[in-house]
Amino acid sequence: MKTLSTLLVANRGEIAVRVMQTARAMGIRTVAVYSDADEDALHVREADQAIRIGGPAPVDSYLNQERVLAAALQAGADAIHPGYGFLSENPAFATACEQANILFIGPPNQAIEVMGDKARAKRAMLEADVPCIPGYQDEAQDIETLVEAVERIGLPVMIKAAAGGGGRGMRLVTELSQLQDAIGLAQSEAENAFGSSELIIERAVLRPRHVEIQVFADQLGNVVHLGERDCSVQRRHQKVIEESPCPVMTPELRQAMGEAAVNVAQAVNYVGAGTVEFLVDEAGEFYFLEMNTRLQVEHPVTELVTGYDLVEWQIRVARGEPLPVVQEDIELLGHAIEVRLYAEEPEKGFLPSTGPVSLFEFSESSGIRIDSGVTTGDEVSPYYDAMIAKIIGYGETREDARRRLLTALQDGALLGLGNNRNFLIDALEQQAFKDGLATTAFIAENYGDQFRPAPVQGSFVVGGAVIQHLLAMGEAHERAPLVSHELLDWSSRGRAVSTREYQIDDIEVSVRLETVAAGQYQVLFDSQEFLVEFMGMSDTCCTLQINGRREMFNFVHEVPATLHLANATYSMSLTDHTRVSPEAVDAAGGGTVVAPMHGLLLAIEVAQNETVVKGQRLAVLEAMKMQHEITAPANGVVLETPGVAGSQIAAGDVMVVLELDE
Repeated sequence: MKTLSTLLVANRGEIAVRVMQTARAMGIRTVAVYSDADEDALHVREADQAIRIGGPAPVDSYLNQERVLAAALQAGADAIHPGYGFLSENPAFATACEQANILFIGPPNQAIEVMGDKARAKRAMLEADVPCIPGYQDEAQDIETLVEAVERIGLPVMIKAAAGGGGRGMRLVTELSQLQDAIGLAQSEAENAFGSSELIIERAVLRPRHVEIQVFADQLGNVVHLGERDCSVQRRHQKVIEESPCPVMTPELRQAMGEAAVNVAQAVNYVGAGTVEFLVDEAGEFYFLEMNTRLQVEHPVTELVTGYDLVEWQIRVARGEPLPVVQEDIELLGHAIEVRLYAEEPEKGFLPSTGPVSLFEFSESSGIRIDSGVTTGDEVSPYYDAMIAKIIGYGETREDARRRLLTALQDGALLGLGNNRNFLIDALEQQAFKDGLATTAFIAENYGDQFRPAPVQGSFVVGGAVIQHLLAMGEAHERAPLVSHELLDWSSRGRAVSTREYQIDDIEVSVRLETVAAGQYQVLFDSQEFLVEFMGMSDTCCTLQINGRREMFNFVHEVPATLHLANATYSMSLTDHTRVSPEAVDAAGGGTVVAPMHGLLLAIEVAQNETVVKGQRLAVLEAMKMQHEITAPANGVVLETPGVAGSQIAAGDVMVVLELDE
């Protein structure tokens, strides 16, 4: 058995932290690597030692094999755990580790090479008689061949990057008129993300379930599966909610899919943790999709229902130990549901978001697990994936798990930057999800291209106004320590009255607050009266009683006038415009098309004086590893194109200026 005393984690964020936790529990010292953007990141603080490996761009740091290996040698690491993403499925890196006499905690190179190429993997599975979706997976990649393949397969089809995953380089085509643009975008995105523009094409299975089987193999030839995970709730082919077991799984289907997954692993002499992904159609037939030769993001739900630590298994198998159990020992107990907390803005079409984390407040409790890559005060960078944490609920039944997870989201907060907390709360409450009927069409069918939250309740705005008032009183008391605290809400003209103005959904609203007594306020908002009583406050949490109902608010206040606020239903920022100058209020709009996020401006596709129509593509922006089409908000004429293709631009930078038709 190989010895392992020091483990370098060649990754960042929540997965790096999670691997370090198990390594520490096993008595193994850990080494973090970091880019300039991650100098003070949580995974750096969690490790026993940390080594800088380059600039913020992944190609200069986390994807730089030479620098990662140099760091491992410098630290005296016995092994490297690649996590997921970055170098985790790179056969050249696995080979380089072997040549450097460093243990790579992953499968053999042959398995990575076969399964890392969707075209090659599909050809291998067809030879092994594994059920596969009809499609094209050959080497010829010229446009004529690809178009002919689509015509032969029949619409709709899914175009996929052969070397990729995570939704990058993937496009659904439902009309032939979309085909050439879709192929071009998929090839470009695949080349930028994976260094290969090769594509495969498959007939699109509409409204399927995405069900995957966790497999594990040791170096002695033993292979088991640990049940399934349902990953059907996806947005742009990226998973959002995962659970185990699958709500509609039967013992017969589980056995069939489990045996197929084990056969897939055996066909490539697999070792370690792997996931075989299938699509299950409405008739209950399943088709091989791909195999991920690494630990999955959603592995916690399997850990919770089986009771096994999969990272510990990875380390033990890599050391040459046998699997700790046989197939008959594995049992799924209870139910687990995981949500991915993304830095994005669902109300703006799920665009990625970046910036400081003013407050990260989610707590582990009975039946709740938090895997996070950030804490309060950290920064979310535009250079990496938008997922920043996972929140997992566990219970004896699916409803127990759902309720616990829902409560954890409602009681928690991620403030300071756009995120999908409100969307996740809403998704868990959708009847289709409650009933276990969600397919891969769930988000498209329930939300379309963007999340449209319910109108903000008056009590939320009123609560924010009162909290801002209380904070202002506290600041006043600090400036005037000799003045009695009781006098701060007092007015010689009778009851003290103040007004605050906010902009909510592009509408200016006014809140009138009148002091009734110490800690009691009469508040008028939208022709409604609210009686608010202050119950208590910490640095980031305030409890108010509003019209007899007690509510808890998480908050962060930014001087001079912005309050980041969350309660059980809503999360938003309230800026009091009576406390800021008009120049500080964002006046952008109309025909000025600005970058919605930081990123690389790949192309400006219009020219000065060109006539454009609503929805026409104006530019292509790459951010968070994805390419985003920037389209015209209305018909008009191009006045200017300040954006420069090939340049990095910041959120809010002007790309195109239009004169819109009236």
